[in-house]
Amino acid sequence: MPALVLVGAQWGDEGKGKATDLLGGSVDYVVRYQGGNNAGHTVVIGDQKYALHLLPSGILSPNVTPVIGNGVVIDPGVLLSELGGLNERGIDTSKLLISGNAHLITPYHRTLDKVTERFLGKRRIGTTGRGIGPTYADKINRVGIRVQDLFDESILRQKIEAALHDKNQILVKLYNRRAIPAELVVEEYLGYAEKIKPFLADTTLVLDEALKAGKVVLLEGGQGTLLDVDHGTYPFVTSSNPTAGGACTGAGIGPTKIDRVIGILKAYTTRVGSGPFPTELNDEDGEALRRIGGERGVTTGRDRRCGWFDAVIARYATRVNGLTDFFLTKLDVLTGWEQIPVCVAYEIDGQRVEELPYNQSDFHHAKPIYETLPGWNEDISKAKSFAELPKNAQAYVKALEEMSGAPISAIGVGPGRDETIQINSFI
Repeated sequence: MPALVLVGAQWGDEGKGKATDLLGGSVDYVVRYQGGNNAGHTVVIGDQKYALHLLPSGILSPNVTPVIGNGVVIDPGVLLSELGGLNERGIDTSKLLISGNAHLITPYHRTLDKVTERFLGKRRIGTTGRGIGPTYADKINRVGIRVQDLFDESILRQKIEAALHDKNQILVKLYNRRAIPAELVVEEYLGYAEKIKPFLADTTLVLDEALKAGKVVLLEGGQGTLLDVDHGTYPFVTSSNPTAGGACTGAGIGPTKIDRVIGILKAYTTRVGSGPFPTELNDEDGEALRRIGGERGVTTGRDRRCGWFDAVIARYATRVNGLTDFFLTKLDVLTGWEQIPVCVAYEIDGQRVEELPYNQSDFHHAKPIYETLPGWNEDISKAKSFAELPKNAQAYVKALEEMSGAPISAIGVGPGRDETIQINSFI
């Protein structure tokens, strides 16, 4: 059975946790392949709400083996805290597998993230301050610390001392901060070793054997397409590749093993952090979307910027990810609007542009061109089939599907696990 990739088709926060949880009964493995605890997934099961930051959403499904792949950066303190929180709520986390090649976030990564962002002032990126970028930078510079290093005290000590030799110079002389004692970091991280050891695995081998045995593997990205370090709105992006191509390197699965790529698409658009956002609404409609949609970052706690649906971005996500399907979320939030604008193209320097401009200056100056679709007032949260949706809601979904370039195979009509309309099977 080939693997499936689940990727955000906008700027993240589209509802990937709900989609992963929906598929939990049909898949055997759920793999997180990039990012760290800068991502957040909210899953609602009955009257229980679970906020996950680092763990794969599949950890809430008892028949799923959750995996943290080599492409993820891990803050061990956050990992153990999140596992403990789930255990206290009766969730079995013992099946979790963690790649020994995943890199570790340390206190000096978090400190550097915060001080550099602060010193950027108006040019700040809008990071979460959790050390993600500096950890990926160390990985690329080949001075990073991996999970497997926790089990060799000599290597761990050498790496931390070498890293802090340079980084303390930056903290003290450039940013006027206190030096971080290497010994304190070594002691803290040696203390994590025995707690993490039961989860350690050669995850690339595990996943390869699972696929050969006919198991279903779901690869789950954090953030979204427009935050991809290569294909997003650079430099206002994350430090890894949440697009579908990143699933191969971040999980150690060959591209020929992937059969379907599912894009998660919100019925409107949101983003957290700085950067261009053509359809952003700084008015009553924007505030209403934020309030009704509960648009507050799961990880950051920051209010999300809200705007109307952007079909240009959706088409771009279809192209760079090779999307085969869409999961449309939060359609219910739009209930009550008499008319709903949809961005179908941009105006740039007086010209109509229907594809995302590759030039960042053009994108910063893009003005949305809207088409208006009729809204609906009926409660759609109890709808179990596409036919049960109001006619105008059906028309809205069909219009988005045609504009976006891939079929919409599922629709979220409420936050609950069972508040989803399945049109086509993903598996």
